[in-house]
Amino acid sequence: MSVRELVVLGTASQVPTRHRNHNGYLLRWDGQGILFDPGEGTQRQMLRAGVAAHDIDRICVTHFHGDHSLGLAGVIQRINLDQVPHPVTAHYPASGQHFFERLRYATAYRETVRLAEAPVTADGPLAVTEAYTLDACVLSHPVESYGYRLTEPDGRRILPERLAAHGVKGPDVGRLQREGVLDGVTLDDVSEVRRGQRFAFVMDTRLCDGVYALADGADMLVIESTFLDEDVRLATDHGHLTAGQAASVARDAGVRHLVLTHFSQRYSDPAEFGRQARAAGFDGELSIAQDLMRVPVPKR
Repeated sequence: MSVRELVVLGTASQVPTRHRNHNGYLLRWDGQGILFDPGEGTQRQMLRAGVAAHDIDRICVTHFHGDHSLGLAGVIQRINLDQVPHPVTAHYPASGQHFFERLRYATAYRETVRLAEAPVTADGPLAVTEAYTLDACVLSHPVESYGYRLTEPDGRRILPERLAAHGVKGPDVGRLQREGVLDGVTLDDVSEVRRGQRFAFVMDTRLCDGVYALADGADMLVIESTFLDEDVRLATDHGHLTAGQAASVARDAGVRHLVLTHFSQRYSDPAEFGRQARAAGFDGELSIAQDLMRVPVPKR
């Protein structure tokens, strides 16, 4: 059975707290797993969440601040220790190549797994698979930062009433799907386009074109909301978003499920992020991320 869900491993910005680990997010997409921004402590959070090294097919790092990347060393070594049977690909800003190498080889260990390095240099597609296309967009932060977006290919939804109207039934339905036309009846005659699911991941950034491009039409948007709206100047100065700004992006982009995360330790009431998101006019599904929560990607 296919599973598409976000496993939240950590939600703190800059420093962990008693209740929030550094960042870490695993997207389960059918049989593949994409690990985003493994901060310090990610390996232990994986254990607590029931996530194995074998679940990781790709690692996507938005930028090389410690709360988004210090867990790389442990995760990479765990992948090798467990002898993950498939290759793993790592995406990260090319300008941080020296940071990636230092983290990859932070200590001595035996390499048993092929880890492909795929540094990101510009906006555009990074990988195309049968299940999704992975794209990157540059963001606005004091260090080079990229957001990521998965887009499932569009499919077809068969409409029973149209099949009946054209007299197509039984094995002929499968044949029509395979061949595209049967006795003058085309696939378009009995089906409609089912738009593929879209997932966007936006971390440390100010408002910029890349944020909107990543969020556009997303079924799920995971986005930082480090500050509350009353601290918008701090957010801008440090290259971050407020809860209201993140929700406004989701509202304007037609996002179905908004996941707010990456909270500053200065705030004691997480519910206030939700209140400000609603006040900004976002009326879709809303989650205030907590460590170890699981969030299903909305079905289409």
